[in-house]
Amino acid sequence: MTDALTDSVLVLNRNWQAIDTTDVATALCDMFRGIATGIDTGDESRGFRAVSLAEWLALPIRPVKAGHPGDKFLGTVRGQVRVPTVIAAVNYANVPMKRPKLDNRGIKQRDNCRCQVTGEFCPDGSVDHLIPKSRGGAKKSWRNMVWMRRDLNSKKGSRTLREMGWKLIRPPQEPKEVPITLLIRRRPDKPDWNHFLIH
Repeated sequence: MTDALTDSVLVLNRNWQAIDTTDVATALCDMFRGIATGIDTGDESRGFRAVSLAEWLALPIRPVKAGHPGDKFLGTVRGQVRVPTVIAAVNYANVPMKRPKLDNRGIKQRDNCRCQVTGEFCPDGSVDHLIPKSRGGAKKSWRNMVWMRRDLNSKKGSRTLREMGWKLIRPPQEPKEVPITLLIRRRPDKPDWNHFLIH
C-alpha cells in the first residue's frame, strides 16, 4: 500500500491543463477535502470525466490490457479503491510559469541535443563546463554548461575552448520561463497522462 500512496498523480487546473504532479496520498486528501476531483480516464468512448469522491469510490479497477498497465488500487474497509492517475483542481485556473531544471537533461533540452561546437545532433552527448570546474568555473550555471559530443568533451578535458581553438555555434543562455505544462514529462507507465501533456 505504501508504494501506491507515493505513486505520481498528474494535477490539472480547472481548465484541464497540466500544472503539476503530486503523490496519491495528497491527491486523495485533496479529493476528500473537495478541492480536487478525480478524472475518470477509464472509457475513452465516453470521453474523460470529472467524478465526485462518491463516484470515485465506486469506479471499477481496470485490468491490464494492450496500451494500459491496469489500475493500482488501495484496499479499504469498503473494498478496493482505484488509485487516481489524474486529478483536477476545482478552483484553480492559472498555468504557472517555470524555468527548466538546471541539470544534464535541462542543458540537453535547451541545446536541442545539438553539439554546441559542431552543430551535430548527438542525443548521446554530454554536458561540458566551458570554464572547467578544476579551473574555477561554476559547477552549475546555464552560462557555463553546454551540450557537446562525448568524444569532443573527452578531448577538451580541463582546457578552455580558446585553448582548443574551438568556438561555440551560439553562446549559452539561461532559458526563459515557460508554461509548466511544457516541463511535465510523459511517463510510459502513465498512459492516462498523455492526453493532457503537450509534446
